[in-house]
Amino acid sequence: MQEAQPSRVNDFVLKLANVNGTGSASANGLLMKAIFRMGVPVMGKNFFPSNIQGLPTWYEIRVSKEGYVSRSGFVDLMVAMNAETYAKDVKEVRAGGYLIYDSTWPRDKSLAREGVTVFGIPLAKLCNESFPVARTRILMKNVAYVGALAALVDIDVAIIEQLLREEFAAKPKLVDSNLQAIKLGYDYAKQHFPCPLPLRLEKMNRTAGHIMIDGNTAAALGCLYAGATVGAWYPITPSTSLMDAFKMFCETYRKDPETGQRNFCIVQAEDELAAIGMVIGANWAGARAFTPTSGPGISLMNEFLGFGYYAEIPSVIFDVQRTGPSTGMPTRTQQCDLMLCAYASHGDTRHVCLYPSNPEECFYMAVEAFDLAEELQTPVFVMSDIDIGMNDWMCRELRWNDGYRPSRGKVLSREQIMALKGPLQRFLDVDGDGITYRTLPGVHAKGAYFTRGSGHAKSGKYTEDEVEYQEVVDRLLVKWETAKKMVPTPILTGSGRNKLGILSLGSCDGAVREAADQLARRGLQFDYLRVRAFPFGTDVQSFLDSHERVFVVEQNRDAQLLGLLKLETMVDPQKLTSIRQYSGLPIDCRCIVDGVTRTLKKVVAA
Repeated sequence: MQEAQPSRVNDFVLKLANVNGTGSASANGLLMKAIFRMGVPVMGKNFFPSNIQGLPTWYEIRVSKEGYVSRSGFVDLMVAMNAETYAKDVKEVRAGGYLIYDSTWPRDKSLAREGVTVFGIPLAKLCNESFPVARTRILMKNVAYVGALAALVDIDVAIIEQLLREEFAAKPKLVDSNLQAIKLGYDYAKQHFPCPLPLRLEKMNRTAGHIMIDGNTAAALGCLYAGATVGAWYPITPSTSLMDAFKMFCETYRKDPETGQRNFCIVQAEDELAAIGMVIGANWAGARAFTPTSGPGISLMNEFLGFGYYAEIPSVIFDVQRTGPSTGMPTRTQQCDLMLCAYASHGDTRHVCLYPSNPEECFYMAVEAFDLAEELQTPVFVMSDIDIGMNDWMCRELRWNDGYRPSRGKVLSREQIMALKGPLQRFLDVDGDGITYRTLPGVHAKGAYFTRGSGHAKSGKYTEDEVEYQEVVDRLLVKWETAKKMVPTPILTGSGRNKLGILSLGSCDGAVREAADQLARRGLQFDYLRVRAFPFGTDVQSFLDSHERVFVVEQNRDAQLLGLLKLETMVDPQKLTSIRQYSGLPIDCRCIVDGVTRTLKKVVAA
């Protein structure tokens, strides 16, 4: 047994290597929830294959008393339950760390590694001797390692028991079998290993006022609170669970309590093009409608997105980004649709995009997206990614203002339509902000107009006259300038007076904040601007102007955020340095720290 690393309380990374389809997700979730219930900040990242069963899957739990939410890039304790990935898994453990494996079967001695303490626990043997049903044995083997870990890192077993009783309240027999498996692992670890390890947990009070929630569920809840009643989608990883959650919420909250009548409509379309067509049609009719999808779906939607932009019809699209191009890796994360969504469709189009950094913002930005879509009469994207959408995050409790009322924008009432002195001028800019007044079908015949994606004049009538056509598309640019003042503003961290800046967006936020802390300890002070929306407003331009060098951090190969900055601002490109991570794993702070220090060394050397 190797010498273990010094004592580290509430500051380590636990990784669990399993086979997909063996029921490990429930056990791993139980672990993270138990740590959260102990009052200790925790984050879980699920790396799973795109098949249903048989391929490797990993679950990474970071315990951080400081509340860091990104991957650390290190593993301190590995539970290696998959023989096929054992060699890779043992290499990931940093020196002084620990590895647990199922010693029911002998381990290849060539896989031993200097500096890593190995604990063999005969999990399969223990479960085979205790449970008669084969499937139960497989499932309980995972629960047994939860028990072993409870002993090794000092997880409160009473909390685990309480979680199990909550989970299986309607099936008490399952509570008993799970508790039996917990005890098997716990007792074995206590009898054979030094417990607790130097890597261990102590109760804190850092999770009060927080919840664990994933971004897709939070976004679905935001749609409900925003007043959405129509959803259309075609199933695609990783966005399907967003519509699943919306359906679940609607079944509870969108049903008449007396008659049981459903006050919502959810349609599984034949493809993504049909889905966005349904959404645009429902919004045109006056409903609040949305579709969740991912990059391949956005590609198919392009024709209708251009129609929504030019015909000026509200719609909301949730893009839960995954790796590309083509099918890519459907269950790995990236921020690779920034350009795709910003300019979706042929011709001159620009779309409003919101960039949530965590599930909490997915909830609030869902509501903002519906309001902006109606106020601006245009498609609006909410762009999360797999990391945000499908992982459980520790977030502040969601708050709601009961006084909220949906902002429908410039919609003429029946009385206003009847008071019109002449025919409706659907695309006439009365207020000088580029946003025209619209009508909803069926309100009054005088408000009727032909909605078209072909050339139209400000009256709404078909035209091929170059002057009339250009008048409409130029007004859309005026509306774009108005949008800059309406979208969520960026968030500045730092004094605002440093020479060096970091600019990023979305799920990079946690890694950037941790990197900034590490760089500060080295004497390097940064201002950090997190962009929350496109188009960029004056705050972004001011940040770029006021810093000598700006590091642009993002998760794609081609520096798409940096490209948007070059296209949409007056920045000197020489100021910008790109830091990118695009392997499909969520970004960690190391690539940011390394990228910054490497660049600054080159500057000094020059």
